[in-house]
Amino acid sequence: MRLNDLAPAPGARPRATRVGRGPGSGLGKTCGRGHKGQHARAGGLRKVGFEGGQMPLQRRLPKTGFRSPHAGRVRTLRLDRLSHVAAEVVDLDALKKAGLVPQHTEAVKIVVRGSLTRPVRVRGLALSRGAQAALEAAGGRVED
Repeated sequence: MRLNDLAPAPGARPRATRVGRGPGSGLGKTCGRGHKGQHARAGGLRKVGFEGGQMPLQRRLPKTGFRSPHAGRVRTLRLDRLSHVAAEVVDLDALKKAGLVPQHTEAVKIVVRGSLTRPVRVRGLALSRGAQAALEAAGGRVED
C-alpha cells in the first residue's frame, strides 16, 4: 500500500450539498436560510455559547481552580541524585547542567532519600534536616 492508494471508505465522505442552484434542488432561492432575520444575512453570527438570551452555561457554572504562574520554579531533589553531578561544588547551575532540574528552576530543596556514595560540597541549595545530617555523615559539607 502506498500513500496514493489511500482513500476513505465508500460512503464515509458524502458529497457536499450545493445550495442556490435552482428550485429543483430543494435548496434554491434562500438556500435553506429562511426569509429575513439575523441568520439569513451575511455575517449574521451568534457568539459561541449563546443560548438565546438565557445565561450561558459557562457563566452559570461556578469558577473553580487556580494555576499559579510561579508553580514549578522550586524543585525537590533526592539526596542520592547528587552523586550524578560531576562538578566539584553542587549548586543550581551544576544541577541544571547535569539535567537533574529544568532550566526555569529558581530554587532546589534536597530531601533525604537514598544515600550518598561520595562526599559532596553543596552551595546555595536548601536541605532538609535529615538530608543535611546524611550529607555531613558522608563527609560532605554545606556552604553558603
